[in-house]
Amino acid sequence: MATTTIEHGALQVINEAPFCAETPAEQLRQPITPSASHFVRSNFVVPALGDDHTIVFDGAVAMPRRVSVEMLRALARREVVCTLECAGNSRTSMRPVPAGEPWRDGAVSTAEWAGAPLRDVLAESRPSRDVCEIVIEGADRGVKTDAHGPITFARSLSIEDIHADVLLAYEMNGEPISASHGGPVRLIVPGWYGMASVKWVARISARTTPFDGYFQKQRYVYVYERETVPVTRMRVKSLIVEPADGAVVSGQEVDVRGWAWSGEGAIAAVDVSVGSDERWTRADLEPPASPFAWTRWRCRVRVDRSGPVSIRSRATDARGNVQPETAAWNELGYGNNAIRSVTVTPR
Repeated sequence: MATTTIEHGALQVINEAPFCAETPAEQLRQPITPSASHFVRSNFVVPALGDDHTIVFDGAVAMPRRVSVEMLRALARREVVCTLECAGNSRTSMRPVPAGEPWRDGAVSTAEWAGAPLRDVLAESRPSRDVCEIVIEGADRGVKTDAHGPITFARSLSIEDIHADVLLAYEMNGEPISASHGGPVRLIVPGWYGMASVKWVARISARTTPFDGYFQKQRYVYVYERETVPVTRMRVKSLIVEPADGAVVSGQEVDVRGWAWSGEGAIAAVDVSVGSDERWTRADLEPPASPFAWTRWRCRVRVDRSGPVSIRSRATDARGNVQPETAAWNELGYGNNAIRSVTVTPR
C-alpha cells in the first residue's frame, strides 16, 4: 500500500510510528484548534489516497455501490463544530500507568467539520429492515501482535446512534481534510471518543448481526477486574488552559480559564478550588459553539499564599455526571476524566 508523509506542524509528537501527536497547551486556548495543531491518532501507517478514492457501500443493502468525494460534495452539506478526545487521553496520569500510547492531556481538540450526513448517504443504498449495525472501515491496515494476520481499522455504530450530525466529512476548518487527519473522507461521530470517528473511510457495510472486529472487541473497551465494557461517549471533563502549568502569577487575584466537555450532555457547571481548600468557586460559562463543542469557562480565585500552589477544575454535565478525584483504573488506560490541575507560583 502507498503511504504518505506526515507534516508535524505545531504538534508534540509522542510516537513516530504509528504517528501520534498532541496539541500543545498554548494551542488549546483557542475555541477552534488550528488544523496543523489538532491532535493526531494513528494505529497504522497513514495511507495515501488519491482524488479518485471511492467508498464502497455493501452488506445488507438493496443497492451496493461506490461513492466518490465528488458525489458526497453534491449532496446536502452539513457542518458541525465538534470536540474530539482520544479515549487514551491523560493515560500517563493513571497509576500504575497502563500500556498504550503515552498521552498526556493534549489528545483533545475542537474543529469545524463539513460533509454529508452518513444516514442520508446510507439511505440511498436502501439497507434492509433487519440491519442492526453499520461497520465503517478505514483504508489503514497493519499488524497487531495479538491479532491474527493483517487487519484494517474498523468500528461499528448501531442504527440508533447514526443521527443527522454523524458526518462523512470532507472538510476540516474550511479546507479539504489532510491525510494525517483522515482525508479525503473521515467519519465524525460527535460526542463519542475519537476511535468512533474512523479515518480514511474505504468501506461502509450494513450488518444484521453485531460486529466483533479487533478494534470493537479487543481494543477500545474498558477492561476491569471482572468485566469488560465498550468505550463509547466521552466522559465529563475539564481542562485549565490559563494560567499555564508552572506559571508565575502577579498579585493574589488570578483569572482562571479553561474548557469543559461531555458526550453525555451539556456542561451544567464548572467549579474551581485552590490548594488543599475543599471549598469550590463556581465558574462563569459561555455558550458553546455547538451542542458537541467544548464549553468555555472562567473563574477568578484568590491565591493568598507563598510558594507553589495548585488550582483544580471540576466539571458537571446536565445528566449529573461529575468529574471524579480519581478515574477508575482499567487495563488499557481509557476514559481518564479525573480532575486536572495546574501549579502556579505567586510573585
